[in-house]
Amino acid sequence: MKKLTYLFVLLLVFSVVAAGCGNKEAATGGNGKTTLTLFSTMSNKGERKALQNAIAEFEKQNPDIKIDANFPGNGYEDMLRVKMGANDMPDLFDTHGWSQLRYGEYVADLKDMDWVQHLDPALNQILKDKSGKVYAYPLNQAKDGISYNATLLEKYGIKPPNTMDEFITALETVKKKSKGEVAPLWIPGGENGNIAQVFDQLATPQLITAKNKNYAKQLEKGTFNWSNYTPLAETMAEMKKKGLLNEDVLTAKVSQATELMAQNKIAFTFVGGSLGPDATELNPEVKVGTVPVPAIHKGGTQSWIGGERFTLAAWKDSKHLKEAKKFIEFVSQPEVAKKIAEGTSSASALTNNKTQNYYSAYYDKYSDIKVEPYFDRKYLPSGMWAVMSSTGQELLAGSLTPKQLSKEMEKEYKRLSKQ
Repeated sequence: MKKLTYLFVLLLVFSVVAAGCGNKEAATGGNGKTTLTLFSTMSNKGERKALQNAIAEFEKQNPDIKIDANFPGNGYEDMLRVKMGANDMPDLFDTHGWSQLRYGEYVADLKDMDWVQHLDPALNQILKDKSGKVYAYPLNQAKDGISYNATLLEKYGIKPPNTMDEFITALETVKKKSKGEVAPLWIPGGENGNIAQVFDQLATPQLITAKNKNYAKQLEKGTFNWSNYTPLAETMAEMKKKGLLNEDVLTAKVSQATELMAQNKIAFTFVGGSLGPDATELNPEVKVGTVPVPAIHKGGTQSWIGGERFTLAAWKDSKHLKEAKKFIEFVSQPEVAKKIAEGTSSASALTNNKTQNYYSAYYDKYSDIKVEPYFDRKYLPSGMWAVMSSTGQELLAGSLTPKQLSKEMEKEYKRLSKQ
């Protein structure tokens, strides 16, 4: 029995040592190279290509470093939560708006890097804290609004809307003039988060940007009356009832957006990013525009919804922190930063390079419109995005009324705020 126990211990020790050697070999690529793991939330082909091109150039200039890029898509958050629980984070990862609240204890401070002095001040509150710590490098900057088929709007004599009333009138006009052949507002609700995206962007004009309807302090203090959220749910339910949304709103996928836009089957959508250039590449006769989120209340203002689009943070406990920071330094070089921003059809997050992309003419046209932070990132506790998604889906499925939706939001808001 003692011999068997001794043999078992030897085998266990051998397996641990072997595993350690295997991990070391994996970290060095088995050929003397240092391998960095990188996880990103980039979801479409154009975005990934822009980052992968930068990675290829970095590896060419640094042949002793290899970068293993991963794009988990909808599984990103769940995968990163598991890695946080195991304290085994990627060497480089996207903080997707949660650099401080969710990932703060895992990221290295980047404040000593040269690019920090050129960071757009609009991103300070998201990427810096009061002590001066810099949590992540922004690969680009979002200016989310509503994408629209400029070709169709011109055909139907519709001007890009400035207010919610104008927006709904535009949707009704599309439905009438297209005889139901075009989705007035197309939402890919078959994937988590896309319905939440609509609610999140419209929550800002509903609850923040109108002086007489500004509930920012109440939301921050936890005293917000959630009945003020109900009108937004009522608007979405009314759109569904009037047939102003795509019939497959609960099953449609983001991957369908490019082809449908290229076929002139979509008039408006909250899908952004490389939708425009990708659709025009498929059909050069189709032009996609973008307009700021419309004002909802009288006296309210239009607004872009934004912050960082994609980021790179370095895991503070990485065995290859030096190499990880070296890659961040590389992508922050003006010429590389410009290529990535333009390749993702977004504005640069740095002030020392000006980008030109598919939507530049629209950004210039609305250059006086303020960029407001994503509603959930500023005013809601972590975890509410999933609640916005699930309640929005239930509303459009008819299993929740607008009032019930608001009550569910309130309940989850209070529960998650205590965690």
